[in-house]
Amino acid sequence: MLEMLKEGAGKTLLLHSCCAPCSSYCLTQVSPVLKTTVFYYNPNLYPREEYEKRKAEQIRLLKETGLAEFLDCDHSPEEYEAAVLGLEGEKEGGKRCEKCFLLRLERTAREAKARGFDFFATTLTVSPLKNAKLINEIGFSLQEKYGVLYLPSDFKKRGGYLRSIELSKQYGLYRQNYCGCQYSKR
Repeated sequence: MLEMLKEGAGKTLLLHSCCAPCSSYCLTQVSPVLKTTVFYYNPNLYPREEYEKRKAEQIRLLKETGLAEFLDCDHSPEEYEAAVLGLEGEKEGGKRCEKCFLLRLERTAREAKARGFDFFATTLTVSPLKNAKLINEIGFSLQEKYGVLYLPSDFKKRGGYLRSIELSKQYGLYRQNYCGCQYSKR
């Protein structure tokens, strides 16, 4: 990723973000090099109040740091439910999560293409509970499909996850205790 960042200096990035705590560290890595816009597309978040709370924290972090612009999407839980239909009983980290990653990354790639971004990426790889290899495989497949470069990452490495916790404390960010969907809340 660092090599791509050097080559991409001054270019634009559409960074999918699941929440402010996860984006905090990621933004410190990409924003100094790429003109970054945070894309808040999370139809998986349940309930609606949780979605709104996380979105408000994301906006607050961006306003306080100035690290990126913000691009919002409507909360559309029906898109998530359609994508994971039949996988409701899957264990956390299984096929349901894979479909969720694909849903969010594909929307990010489509938006990046439509809006003329040079790169797209996601903050999802900062979590130690997320499979960065799988997320990056999905990203590369969407790069091929949409013709926008995917910025691969494993933001949790080199202390990234721990730094996100520190930044969350520094900015007083709300840190949720579940991934986001009603099935992970169990």
